[in-house]
Amino acid sequence: MFSKWIFLAVLGISSGLVVSGGVFTVLLAVGLIPRFAGKMHIARHVFVLEEMVVFGTLVGNFLSVFSDYGRLGEWILSRQLFGQGTTNGIWHFISTILLILFGFFSGIFVGCLALAIAEMLDTIPIFSRRVGFRHGLGISILAVAIGKVLGSLIYFTQEFFLYSG
Repeated sequence: MFSKWIFLAVLGISSGLVVSGGVFTVLLAVGLIPRFAGKMHIARHVFVLEEMVVFGTLVGNFLSVFSDYGRLGEWILSRQLFGQGTTNGIWHFISTILLILFGFFSGIFVGCLALAIAEMLDTIPIFSRRVGFRHGLGISILAVAIGKVLGSLIYFTQEFFLYSG
């Protein structure tokens, strides 16, 4: 029985290392972090940006595996940190702001990653030549982005995620 647990632990850690290595390889191959540093004009801090990506990944993985340590809201609500009766309202407001910021920056990161992968594979220039785009490529990319935002808003406001699966 103990050897089974050891085997599963080694298998889980090995699989996690392979997956995280693949994710970081994609980020390095695409050159997303140096591109962010170049666009923000902070190229001398590129190593700090790369370390923050690694740190964020590690914290996210830790909170994903050990979810009991990531329940800040329960801790604040159980101790009534902002006073009796006002803690729920204040925490609801703060958590809503935090979720909006997290969603905004996550969306920016995923969108930039998708565009960087598409650019690395030269899909946009190849597609524009094959279809015969002469003008309006920027407008079409903007239309795709607006469509994705509207689709996400409809998905989450109509709570379609509750009924899928």
